[in-house]
Amino acid sequence: MIRYDALDALPVRGALPGLNDALEGHGTAVLVAPPGTGKTTLVPLALAGLLGEGPRRQVVVAEPRRIAARAAARRMAWLLGEKPGESVGYTVRGERVVGRHTRVEVVTTGVLVQRLQRDQELNGVDVVVLDECHERHLDADTAAAFLWDVRESLRPELRLVAASATTDAEGWARLLGGAPVVEARGASYPVEVVWAPPARPVRPPHGMRVDPALLTHVASVVRRALAVRDGDVLCFLPGVGEIARVAGQLGGLEGLGDVEVLQVHGRAPAAVQDAALAPGERRRVVLATSVAESSLTVPGVRVVVDSGLAREPRVDHARGLSALTTVRASQAAGRQRAGRAGREAPGAVYRCWSEAEDGRLPRFPSPEIKVADLTAFALQVACWGDPEASGLALLDPPPGGAMAAARSVLSAIGAVDAAGRATERGARLARLGVHPRLGRALLDAGAFGEAAEVVALLSEEAPREYGDDLAGALRAVRRGGDAYAGRWRAEVRRLRSAVAEMPRPPVGDSPPRGPKAGGWADASVDRLVGVVAALAFPERVARADGGSYLMVSGTRAEVGEGSALRGAPWIAVAVADRPVGEGHARVRLGAVVDEEVARLAAGVLREERDEVRWSDGDVVARRVERLGAVELAVRPLRDPGPGLVRAALLDGLHQEGLGLLRWSPDAVLLRQRLAFLRLRLGEPWPDVSDEALHARVEEWLEPELGRARRRADLGRIDAGQALGRLLPWASGEAARLDELAPERITVPSGSRIRIDYSDPERPVLAVKLQEMFGAQKSPQIAGVPLLVHLLSPAGRPAAVTADLASFWRDGYRGVRAELRGRYPKHPWPEDPAVAEPTRHTNARLRR
Repeated sequence: MIRYDALDALPVRGALPGLNDALEGHGTAVLVAPPGTGKTTLVPLALAGLLGEGPRRQVVVAEPRRIAARAAARRMAWLLGEKPGESVGYTVRGERVVGRHTRVEVVTTGVLVQRLQRDQELNGVDVVVLDECHERHLDADTAAAFLWDVRESLRPELRLVAASATTDAEGWARLLGGAPVVEARGASYPVEVVWAPPARPVRPPHGMRVDPALLTHVASVVRRALAVRDGDVLCFLPGVGEIARVAGQLGGLEGLGDVEVLQVHGRAPAAVQDAALAPGERRRVVLATSVAESSLTVPGVRVVVDSGLAREPRVDHARGLSALTTVRASQAAGRQRAGRAGREAPGAVYRCWSEAEDGRLPRFPSPEIKVADLTAFALQVACWGDPEASGLALLDPPPGGAMAAARSVLSAIGAVDAAGRATERGARLARLGVHPRLGRALLDAGAFGEAAEVVALLSEEAPREYGDDLAGALRAVRRGGDAYAGRWRAEVRRLRSAVAEMPRPPVGDSPPRGPKAGGWADASVDRLVGVVAALAFPERVARADGGSYLMVSGTRAEVGEGSALRGAPWIAVAVADRPVGEGHARVRLGAVVDEEVARLAAGVLREERDEVRWSDGDVVARRVERLGAVELAVRPLRDPGPGLVRAALLDGLHQEGLGLLRWSPDAVLLRQRLAFLRLRLGEPWPDVSDEALHARVEEWLEPELGRARRRADLGRIDAGQALGRLLPWASGEAARLDELAPERITVPSGSRIRIDYSDPERPVLAVKLQEMFGAQKSPQIAGVPLLVHLLSPAGRPAAVTADLASFWRDGYRGVRAELRGRYPKHPWPEDPAVAEPTRHTNARLRR
């Protein structure tokens, strides 16, 4: 019997006439309805005509998560007085509960995308509701784009509804061809906001890491809320590990009554999920991930404690790693979470951050299409017939770099051709419902039941207690009786069935053979685990190298102390992350493999080539067999090509500098003179800085460089003679080198003194003071007065001047008074400007 009392109490009922008008007139609509109004439950029942009003229609509702899909279907069935599988059913990966009379089917967005690939027209479906579209999951964006394409080109009568509590309504309306926006008024109760930041600063999240101090603070806020507020407490945390840690800190809630602690997340047993969604006899604390933000009503909740954190996918393209990462939750997520406290009565939300911080939070979550691994998306759009996704209706276009990386992976596994179009193999991979990498492993080793077991284990994050050894994790899940093991067994059955139902692969698409005629069929289970991991992640096959592992991609990774992987010569890394402050990745899940498996899996990355490079201070010539960045075999190369040698020598000059050449004092002086002329006169005098000389190496260092084979040969090259090639011979200016920048200059005493050009800004003439007597002004070169260092008879600086006349007039008197007593045999005339210059002492002059 239909529960009309519960249905009539749902505020969204008032928006149904407007929604029906929008769908009848336009065929599409955007429904904006606050949490708790009934958009997920009442709207699909009304659109299907199951409430005795309106035409009978077949409705598909797409939810972003499995737990939400099952819960929504159960709630709608309860409202109709039925069980799931009658008028309302659901389909999630590995589980289908529908019947002949099902009118509303709730599916995950991933299931909907798969269904669209098999049946683009969605035959028999009248309305599709995309629920919680504000979360911007990649599958949801993909499904929306495909549905709009279907409506535009194949089925204009197909009705589409984008529904959410908080969303970019104008953007979705634009995406759906100018769809009307229908708003439902909420009847939620007021929620008091309590700002509850930690007393001391906590470290920001990084990767999967959350500061334990913050989790301790969250647990204390939960205790505080229990003590001063009525009702159940719903606490939002980013992941399963954080939920377990906070649950451990909430043990023994003495003095707060009979309190039950529930842990709700995607991996929680169905019984726990059901318990959270049903009224409890005891007071409850529900620790939940973001699965509880939307589509689920947790009855009895009057208080929300929000850690302010969420998990989003990220790709580290530099290391070839993709994983979930912890981020600050958006303002939209904060509103969704807070709304859970006011669904049934006035409530409160405790936000574990300051009000000032709140204004700096992002408005909406990052769309997955902007930050996630796009390999699966790229395969889906290729199978759809639009490899660039340029003709699809997407709120945000996929980033070009991420799409290029995705196509590179798809090309390597044979899923797309050179033009990016899906191959037959690619179509088969898309139908498996797992990441293309895992699909590749399943197809190429799928003749054996264990392959499906390993792929199922890799398709969903395994419990941390299973360890980092994939073979050990497989043994653990086989023995396991927990919710994860149950889902794993269902997924194994699904994968085996999917492979069995596929047509035989075309010629040239057979799986790689193992070491014996029977392929890998007679391999041990542990070895087959490694084969599957290596086939799925060929660029993460890694060899032990010192204290870490070097992946064929070039990324280094480390395994934890006590790991079963430690000490293995080769491993295949399935899951890795990067710890805070570390340059190396950390292996979270991997498998031991041998070199034969490594060569098999990463064979497309194998190459053998001559390598001539500058290493350890000299030219090293080798014939190298590589698997990506990993060297497999090396032997000396006796007669390397001249071009390779030349490139290695140039690299050596870049690494160690032009000092590798022979720089005589004359060569050094020539370079300094040229640097002075370049600075003072510019063209045509050459730039002789290191950068400029490296850029023009062909002009000045050939043919000497062409004859060199090793470091010692560089040391025999006369740098001065080579530099001479850069002089401006063509213009004739080279003949003026000694005039404009002479090596030596004649001073009044007749001596020829060398000029010091080490500072091109101001060349220096260091000369004994007595040799400059009679000079009326400082000598010049290229119009620049030299900086004269006037030396004592002992050759020590006595004075520095660029204006000799001024020095004779003002500075000489003090120098004379200081030095003539110390050097009485040398002349110290009263007027040096008219005195006779000399290189000799008074004694010699008298003789």
